[in-house]
Amino acid sequence: MKTVLLVCHANTCRSVMAHVLLERMLAERNGHHQIRVRSGGVAPYARDGMITSLDARLVLREDGIHLGEYAFTSTDLRLHRELIAEADLILTMTGPQKHILSGFSEARGRQIFTLKEFAGGRGDIDDPVGQGEDRYRACRDEIKDCLERSLDRLLSLA
Repeated sequence: MKTVLLVCHANTCRSVMAHVLLERMLAERNGHHQIRVRSGGVAPYARDGMITSLDARLVLREDGIHLGEYAFTSTDLRLHRELIAEADLILTMTGPQKHILSGFSEARGRQIFTLKEFAGGRGDIDDPVGQGEDRYRACRDEIKDCLERSLDRLLSLA
């Protein structure tokens, strides 16, 4: 089984949305037995146990994914570097996050891309924090589009 690690700043919105959307896509394609999905945050303010942002949960609900308040809690990758070491592929939301990860010894030899790079595009998936539901919705759709465009490539890892 291959492991994909999805990364953002605090692991409370973008990487959570990517995590649960990818798990659903894999289940729909019967790939959930081949690929394990993990996520975490790399910012100095990332903490273990933070709950998923309300706006992220609301826009995921529109997509049929119902996360309870404590159904998913954040992981600080600075404290849980074993998740980096276990990853076969690391996908970040931004170039700066990719750069931060490359500084961890556990990331040496790992494939690290931004999600947009892996999907064949360029640029970052910007943080929607504090910008309202419409920005979260656009972020969710951007993540979903990247995951859909890269799903075959992800499944070929297994």
